[in-house]
Amino acid sequence: MARPIVKIAKPVLTPEEQEAQKLDQIKAEAAQNAEGILDTIKLLQELHASGILETVQALIEAKEQVAKIALGQLTRPPVTNTLNNAMAMAEAVSDIDPATTKKLVSSLTHGLQKAEEGLQKDQKVGLLDLYKAMNDPDINRAIGFGLNLLKGMGESLKK
Repeated sequence: MARPIVKIAKPVLTPEEQEAQKLDQIKAEAAQNAEGILDTIKLLQELHASGILETVQALIEAKEQVAKIALGQLTRPPVTNTLNNAMAMAEAVSDIDPATTKKLVSSLTHGLQKAEEGLQKDQKVGLLDLYKAMNDPDINRAIGFGLNLLKGMGESLKK
């Protein structure tokens, strides 16, 4: 009767055989991706010819100094103030209903068009014209909106 196999001997490759296997694998991958590799080589040649590749290499070599400079610039008060203001604005805008924002921006755009038309006419506005304008429902609505806006701002400024 035959003895059972209890030990499986895996073939041990020499370093030369391992290297040959890796080269074969690289050749196969290169053959499968030849078009992409050629495009990459063309891109690298263009970057080299334009000097961009050299600049990128210099940046990478000087990464510690570049990081120090960038960090120094980012921690300057004007930059941190800008970032803080941007975050505050984003937070404030996120509280506003998008429909309201759309309506307000649309109204502002239309108002700017009307204002431009008024500038083209170059008409003088007198006190009587202002009094008559108060009876215009559109102007009255805008003035009411502005007054309520100012009222709300004033209430918030108190806090």
